[in-house]
Amino acid sequence: MGKASILIIEDDPDIRELLEFSVAREGWEPRAAPSGELGLELARAAAPDLVLLDIMLPGMDGLETLRSLKADARLAQVPVILASARGEDADVVAGLELGAEDYVIKPFSPRVLVARIRTALRRRAAQSAPDARTVLRSDGIEVDTARHEALVDGRRADLSATEFSILSLFLSNPGRVYARASIIDAVKGPDYPVTDRSVDVQIVALRRKLGEQGARIETVRGVGYRFKDQRA
Repeated sequence: MGKASILIIEDDPDIRELLEFSVAREGWEPRAAPSGELGLELARAAAPDLVLLDIMLPGMDGLETLRSLKADARLAQVPVILASARGEDADVVAGLELGAEDYVIKPFSPRVLVARIRTALRRRAAQSAPDARTVLRSDGIEVDTARHEALVDGRRADLSATEFSILSLFLSNPGRVYARASIIDAVKGPDYPVTDRSVDVQIVALRRKLGEQGARIETVRGVGYRFKDQRA
């Protein structure tokens, strides 16, 4: 297996250089673009293994770039980590609902960012491994881990990598109550720096994408979430 290719889309030259250095130091192959338009050109020419994407870009901003990446069939499953100085809930929600894998707030620690990249790459590799196929089913919902495909009442659900992992977790243990911290540990790994609020955002987005089936994800007040085995 060759080096993982990391596409960095960042307009600040100092930050871009720091990110390139941090990525190369880990043995990954950095590619960089100062704008969303150029970043899309690079991604379409050779699909990266992961994209680091700034939100505040000149011209096409990061959210629009993310939307274009996810609309391209060849790039839709490439994990995207958003980076921005804007940390308001609205920005986080918008990025995650568009399919971003993760969101980091500037200024961030390069070590923390590298850890998040490593986790995203490891999860993508596990999902695409030939022997990792598991098909999970529950009353109209079907998840195929090898194909990274979720079907809801026969129709494909366009889930982000994190939403897909959460749904897989729920289907593996229907009826079990999961604390938010347990969901983070199972989906992202132990000691991953994610807030409870981020889990809530992912759950809201997942419910919406599941349509009527989304009501089966129940909130257990003061604890976390539970997935009903059967529809009411």
